[in-house]
Amino acid sequence: MSEVVYEETATMIAAGELQSFVPFGREHCRNHPNAFNLQLRELQPASELWSSDGAAGLVGSLQEVSLQERERECWQLRKGCMRVREEDVEFEEELYTAGTVVVWSQGSRTQASNVYKAFTVDSPVQQALWCNFAVPTNKKDEEEVEQTVCIVQSSCVNVHTVTGKDFISPLPFQVSNVWATKFGLLLERKNAVTDAQLSTPGEPLPTVFSMLHPVDEIAPVVCKPTGLFEGSRVQYASDATMKIVFSCCQPSVVVSYDTVQGIHSVWALRKVTPDERSTVLRCTADPVGTPLGLMASGFLTSHLRNISRLDSPGGSGATGLGPSTGTSCAVGTSSPLHYSALHSHQSRVITSSPGLHSRVHSPSISNMAALSRAHSPGMAAPSFSGASRFNTSFHSPSPRGHHGLLSSPNSTVNETMLVPEMEPIVPDLCMEQLWSETVTAGCHREMSSQASKVFLTSDLCENRYLCFLVESHQQLRCVKFIESNDTSQLIFTSVTTIPAKDAEPLQNIDAMLVLEACGSLVLYTGITRVSKVFVHGLLSPPFSLTNHLPHLSTPLDNVSTPANAGSRHLQRLDEAAMPSPVSELRGPNIKHHEASFLEDYTFQQTTPYIHALRDPVCNRVTLELSSGSMMRISIPEIATSELVRKCLQAIRFILPKEAAMKVLVKWYNIYNAPGGPSAHAEWNLFVTCFMTLMGYNTERLTWTRNLHFEVPLSPVIAAKKARPSDGGSDEDWDYLLGSHYHRQMNSQPVCGPVDSSGSNNTLITDTDCLSSVSSPSCPPLKLDSSAPLFPHIPSLFYVLHLLYQELQLDELQRARASLLVCLLQQLARDLQLEEYVDLYWRDYPSLISGFNESCLIDQVLFGQMQRPSFLRADPPCVLSWLSSCLRGEEILPFPYLPGICQRTRLLVLSYALYITEDENATSTDLSKYLAKLSAGQKSCASEPQCRRQSSGKVRGCSGSLAEQLVVWLTSEGFTLKDLESVPFGVALPIREAIYHCREQPCSDWSEEVCLLIGRQDLTKQAHKMTLGKSKASVGSGLSLEPPATTEADEEEDGMSDIIQEVTGLIWSQDLRVQEVRRLLQSSRPVRVSVVQLPEVSDHEYIEEKENKLLQLCQRTMALPVGRGLFTLFSYHPVPTEPLPVPKLNLTGRAPPRNTMVDLNSGNIDVPPNMTSWPSFHNGVAAGLKIAPASQVDSAWIAYNKPKSPELANEYAGFLMALGLNGHLTKLATLNIHDYLTKGHEMTSIGLLLGVSSAKLGTMDMSITRLLSIHIPALLPPTSTELDVPHNVQVAAVIGIGLVYQGTGHRHNAEVLLSEIGRPPGPEMEYCTDRESYSLAAGLALGMVCLGHGSNLIGMTDLNVPEQLYQYMVGGHRRAQAGANRERHKSPSYQIKEGDTINVDVTCPGATLALAMIYLKTNNRSIADWLKPPDTWFLLDFIKPEFLLLRTLARCIIMWDEILPNTEWVKSNIPQIMRGTFDPSEDINMETMAQAQDYITAGACMALGLRFAGSANSDAFDCLYEFARNFMKIMSFAGTAAVQTGYYNLQTGLSMILLAMSMVMAGTGNLKVLQLCRFFHKRTGGEMNYGFHMAHHMALGLLFLGGGRYTLSTSNSAIAALLCALYPHFPAHSTDNRYHLQALRHLAVLAAEPRLLVPVDVDSLKPCYALIEVTYKETKWYDETTVQLMAPTMLPELHLLKRVKVKGPRYWELSVDLSKETQHLKSILSRDGVLYVKLRAGQLPYKDDPQGWKSLLASAVNHRNSGVRAFKPEAISTFTSEPALVSFAEFFCKTSEGMKHREDTLVLFSAMLYECVTQEFPEMLPTYIAIEQAVSALRRGDLLQTFPLWQMRLVVELWDSRVLRGPAYSDDALLTSEFLPVMKNMVDVALDSWLKDNSSVLRSYMRGEALPKDAQSMVLACFLVYRSIPCLRNTHTQLEGCSSFGDLLSRSTQLGIPLRDLLRLVPVLLGSASGPQTLHGFPQQAF
Repeated sequence: MSEVVYEETATMIAAGELQSFVPFGREHCRNHPNAFNLQLRELQPASELWSSDGAAGLVGSLQEVSLQERERECWQLRKGCMRVREEDVEFEEELYTAGTVVVWSQGSRTQASNVYKAFTVDSPVQQALWCNFAVPTNKKDEEEVEQTVCIVQSSCVNVHTVTGKDFISPLPFQVSNVWATKFGLLLERKNAVTDAQLSTPGEPLPTVFSMLHPVDEIAPVVCKPTGLFEGSRVQYASDATMKIVFSCCQPSVVVSYDTVQGIHSVWALRKVTPDERSTVLRCTADPVGTPLGLMASGFLTSHLRNISRLDSPGGSGATGLGPSTGTSCAVGTSSPLHYSALHSHQSRVITSSPGLHSRVHSPSISNMAALSRAHSPGMAAPSFSGASRFNTSFHSPSPRGHHGLLSSPNSTVNETMLVPEMEPIVPDLCMEQLWSETVTAGCHREMSSQASKVFLTSDLCENRYLCFLVESHQQLRCVKFIESNDTSQLIFTSVTTIPAKDAEPLQNIDAMLVLEACGSLVLYTGITRVSKVFVHGLLSPPFSLTNHLPHLSTPLDNVSTPANAGSRHLQRLDEAAMPSPVSELRGPNIKHHEASFLEDYTFQQTTPYIHALRDPVCNRVTLELSSGSMMRISIPEIATSELVRKCLQAIRFILPKEAAMKVLVKWYNIYNAPGGPSAHAEWNLFVTCFMTLMGYNTERLTWTRNLHFEVPLSPVIAAKKARPSDGGSDEDWDYLLGSHYHRQMNSQPVCGPVDSSGSNNTLITDTDCLSSVSSPSCPPLKLDSSAPLFPHIPSLFYVLHLLYQELQLDELQRARASLLVCLLQQLARDLQLEEYVDLYWRDYPSLISGFNESCLIDQVLFGQMQRPSFLRADPPCVLSWLSSCLRGEEILPFPYLPGICQRTRLLVLSYALYITEDENATSTDLSKYLAKLSAGQKSCASEPQCRRQSSGKVRGCSGSLAEQLVVWLTSEGFTLKDLESVPFGVALPIREAIYHCREQPCSDWSEEVCLLIGRQDLTKQAHKMTLGKSKASVGSGLSLEPPATTEADEEEDGMSDIIQEVTGLIWSQDLRVQEVRRLLQSSRPVRVSVVQLPEVSDHEYIEEKENKLLQLCQRTMALPVGRGLFTLFSYHPVPTEPLPVPKLNLTGRAPPRNTMVDLNSGNIDVPPNMTSWPSFHNGVAAGLKIAPASQVDSAWIAYNKPKSPELANEYAGFLMALGLNGHLTKLATLNIHDYLTKGHEMTSIGLLLGVSSAKLGTMDMSITRLLSIHIPALLPPTSTELDVPHNVQVAAVIGIGLVYQGTGHRHNAEVLLSEIGRPPGPEMEYCTDRESYSLAAGLALGMVCLGHGSNLIGMTDLNVPEQLYQYMVGGHRRAQAGANRERHKSPSYQIKEGDTINVDVTCPGATLALAMIYLKTNNRSIADWLKPPDTWFLLDFIKPEFLLLRTLARCIIMWDEILPNTEWVKSNIPQIMRGTFDPSEDINMETMAQAQDYITAGACMALGLRFAGSANSDAFDCLYEFARNFMKIMSFAGTAAVQTGYYNLQTGLSMILLAMSMVMAGTGNLKVLQLCRFFHKRTGGEMNYGFHMAHHMALGLLFLGGGRYTLSTSNSAIAALLCALYPHFPAHSTDNRYHLQALRHLAVLAAEPRLLVPVDVDSLKPCYALIEVTYKETKWYDETTVQLMAPTMLPELHLLKRVKVKGPRYWELSVDLSKETQHLKSILSRDGVLYVKLRAGQLPYKDDPQGWKSLLASAVNHRNSGVRAFKPEAISTFTSEPALVSFAEFFCKTSEGMKHREDTLVLFSAMLYECVTQEFPEMLPTYIAIEQAVSALRRGDLLQTFPLWQMRLVVELWDSRVLRGPAYSDDALLTSEFLPVMKNMVDVALDSWLKDNSSVLRSYMRGEALPKDAQSMVLACFLVYRSIPCLRNTHTQLEGCSSFGDLLSRSTQLGIPLRDLLRLVPVLLGSASGPQTLHGFPQQAF
């Protein structure tokens, strides 16, 4: 019986430990306060409640509640994965549903389960599932995946996303099942019985629907069957007999079951194509099918929409159809008019709507009838234009009997139902049929064969199967499928049936677990049976009964009657006594009731048996036992040791699939036999198994015999009754005879003393074995050629050899290589591959010399082996390949196994790229360096290389080789961790490349590249951090709390958010920022100091004080405009708190008693509405603090709305500010209209300007509509006159300019052009403040055509420039053309203008419009129109103010001619004013003085714009000089000041001040600050509100954004500045006559962040760093480079060539702007944070401004003394790396035990010093490794030659660098004296050995046996290090040499380097006379 035992054991494996399984959710629900639990509590008496903590109490109460409640629990498990600290942590996730609760929990082996989320819904949960929805992002084609849990209730689906969004999607019909797919949810409609009556005879309603996102419409799915007759017609999936049984995401397939035909089909699920969509939506005529010839999908959709929710879950149908329909409209079958009624409507509707087919796009609501289809109010539904409400369950019994809805043809409901809105629902997904089962003849219809389980599985050889379990037939059908090349198509090939009662896939071990009908568990991989699974602690069911179940129904007796079954069963039981080795014919199926009959058989089983399987995750699965309890087991993996796993991979790769499968299954069984080996015996077991399969007799090879097993190789399970085989077969018998166990038993007696028991000898009957018995003496060992792997030995040997080479390249795996080498050397000997053996001997001399047995292979058998073409005689050795690469020799491609030898591939290509300098090595020249092995079973197409080709060429050939190498390695997924495991010699070139890249990195590398080159600063930079969300964190991760202020009120001035750390670095010497805060604060009372003169009465004194306060308030009210600019974008609001707005405080305090002074006392007249605009500005200032990167949403904006009406103006300003920083785009359109309908003037102004600023230049249509309502000229002439306030019109006109900025939009330009000269209307309309409207129209026109100059396309007929010129100089008004002719027919009754243009109104707008249209075009002819007149007569006709505008306009048109000097400014003054005056002429001196001053101011203004934000010192000096001049003139109360007039001088001075602050924007220049402060103090006299506004705007610009922002000079910025700094400032706070005050804030649009803040990556604090900025060459200056100390403002980026962080203190970093500016722009926009990293031994500039304290200062001069003076304690100042600090601590300090190792300590200290000072700390391990290798060689205790290989590579790299010349030798990492010293030590050690042992070398070269003793080690070292090839066959050539020349010529063919040859000369040439010639040889040769 022994063979049976063997069979049992060989095919039984042990499962992992059993754990009882209880779904975690059940436990959680017990404590969950849902309705079900509360119900329980009520049922239990109080006493019982306390005791019911155990399960018993719960079970009892459960029974009381109801059984249905219990049955409703279900759960599913899946594998979850999460990144935790760089590692993937796997866990199981469970989704548990019971009643109304869904619990999502997670737990892993290491961590107990915990609830992730629990959801409770209102109605019982029908189904809960995970689903991923694809959300299209705004980028092209990219989609984000949103992970969700969907909870299906009867009336709706709740969708909860992981990110926290919740959706409720109502269901328009009852759903039977929901499936998760790759695209979203698939819903199956419950089939209503009356579908048939509702639909026309040819077109059933769809049954399958898709929902791509919770807010999308539910759309029917289209299917494309592959029918025999109808071709593949596209139609809706409407077959009621089709049920979906499975869906899967990857590949995207659906499996369905046809309930009538009883067959399964597989469908590919994909997005629908446009033509399929149109095919379905077209009303296809099909006269055959329907009576009326209309297969109308139109009809279908009318159904979907209009049979509104008659009785669908969620409300009675009455909601949709109006009151007349009654409660439940039922259609009786008795309605004779049913079809005809529908049809008459249908045909009528279809014919009457010709446009039906064209409307494929998303449905829009068409008419009011559609609106009546509202949902029941309880549902938060998406705009459901009716996704198929067909679940009209019309058969519901209706109270009104059969008098149904459709009984009369002209029923009203019918009209509403079918006539309106025939919008078809557009399908989203299409199911395309791929495969369906063939109908088998024996398939019994009466039995449903629907699959109860469907899953995908793959086998060990990567075949994939779709399996479905048909429980009724107790079989598992496996369909093999292949993905075709385009991966979209699946090809299904063959079907295999496995008898099974249940099955589950085990994903990560490529297997599935099958529960056979007899109750035993069997493991299959694909369709290959692996073994039974022995579950410890569970017996199989008593075999007497169940063992034979699989064979019950043979095809012969298929009659299924219980009697028959029973009798046959009994008859079978007798047979059971005599097991038959012959297998029965297995019946295809066991009938369902037979099975049940057997289960009812009265065998009372005491032990529970396995009854079903469920919930597979990875390799774990749950067993459901017959007792109802559940157990979870894990199935062991195929291998735990990495080495075995790799070998198996290689074997699988090279063998044909069938052979590979056999080997793997065989191995799996042996490895996992019950009581199998522990992990460390795994390799020994593998070797034995593998060699046996190749035909070796492992017992007779000494080394394999000694592989100790803890279990004998013939595993015997504890004695138990032998079982009859489960249907054995002849093959089994053959397999047994061929098994290694059998062979071992056979050959044991031969091998030596026959001590084995007699039972073994009985087995020697097999013919194969007789030969070995015949000879009693020990014959040479032979291989058994019948072994399964015998023919494949050579190819297996080769792949394992390549695997061995791969292991050599990984320090972590190399220990395993010595295990593999034993196996390899045996195979190499037997294949007679001498050179391979030699190679292994060189690697492991002491190991290999111990082996000498070899097995003979007959020559005949040699022929049977398939010797692959790739097996070459000279062994591929990766180290020598790399070495010849370094020596620059010719190299052959190196062979590798794709997917297995990845390290080999990486390193070979790295060397090819970097050392041989072949730039295409990683892309086009792969085949030059790598020879890919293609196996029998793998086509080369499925290679990862093909996929990766593109990534190799990441940056073309632009970068250096080092850069290319680093970028390529990263793209291959190579990290620093991997680099650490590369042996030190091999890794050196890569380290060198990394070092170069670290020195000069590229700014635009990805985060991974920066990580690899070890630049944390760049990694952090690449890690696109956005700004912190709160006050606390400033830049990317700078946590800078503003210093806590002592006074509580200081916080409220609105300026506390300026980043102190940054401003403190920029202006470190003084407190100018505090000063600005003091000047700009408007939240505290001002100080009113008026001295009470003796003659002034108290009452008058109070009035005086209040008058004084009124003057001061003019200033206070103007401050917010400046404050907005100062605090620009400095704050990140907290979404839960409203924005803090500082109060605008208009009270005063009078010293000495600090009494309150108030304007509201009634003593003096205060203008009405005085504070309305100032509070608007205050709101803007508060809103402008919000940074553009903040999280702001519509709700938060509305949440800030103030309660009190007096704050409405502030809120209006806040809205405008939100527009300026771009957040207003998030405000819902609904809210915008809400605000506008309030009719509050300020709110409208703020909102219109804000929205249009946010949509700058986008031509957004919705905003255009919004603005047009407020501009009469843009409305159709017949429209009703809207009463829009004048200021709102002005704002709207500017809005049009902003939205259409730079677009050159013709219609708007035309309207705006005519609006500049809009005449006053009859009824007082357009009569007040006309100037500001005309100016706005001019500015808007200028913006629309900004910078277009004369190329205005399609506007030549408008004559824009001529018309503007006319507006500017006057003349006859032209006839109004176009739409507005009607408007301006009747003239005004108020203003008599006549028919000439009123230049005073139109001139400013027209001038600025011309300036903006021709901005920077240098168009001289237009500029000449703007010249000031050159005769006194004409000068008298122009207002001096307009001269300022003309000069400004002329200068910015001639942009390139502006020069920053006084001569240029003066050159703008006309000649006549500059000369000497003839006193006889009658010259009005006042005119002249005013004209001169205004022209100067205009020129200065232009200068300011030209150099805005540049901090150009020439421009600044020039402007400063003019400012001083003006101030001098003002301070003389003499003639000139009187002539010009104080107001005019002050205007000019204000403009010059603004120009200066534009030039110095953001720099906080002290001189400008002093001027601003000077004007701040002047409050009396002519200093009105407007001047204060100008001066404080100048102050704001000077400190723009707290010094982080500056001005741009782009066209759009210039336009914004012209609007904001229009040179006419308001006279008082309500003055908008000439210019709307709100426009002052548009200056923000010109601001751009250009402050670069270096941040130390270690401390995350801003710091100083030296920056080098290189300007591009322009026509004014050559390419120049300047050095700046950052933090600093950068010049405009388009002027720059590159920006570079300079050494020596920080790592260099260069940003090249000639390539692209995007990277720098994104840095600047994220607070300008540029991460920098201090170099070792350096201190930051703040601590050490001069650089004298640096540690290197002393060490640089004399290097060696530095080493000696280096104290390990000082290491912490050099580096912050903890590893280095610890190294210094433990290895470089002398301690008691280390006294004798003094020299080692010094050496370590020196190494450490060098690594740290040279900035490559990661070289320290390399240094130590070299030192270790050399000292081991000198001591002579090396065990393998590997360290010398590495040493040789290091030396060769160094040589190759030195050979190229001194320029290159600096590149090398090992520059110091260290390497030459080490190299010399090796040379000396090897030479001294050679001197004494040349005979050993000679005997090796002659091919004599390898030395056994210690010599072999050093000899191998010598051969490796001296790169002497395997000389076995070549010794004759070298030995016979007579002269050195002869030797030289012969050796070059062998490729021995000359230097190494010289070492050999004495041995070779002096072979006759012995070693003494060594001395005679010239020493110089060494």
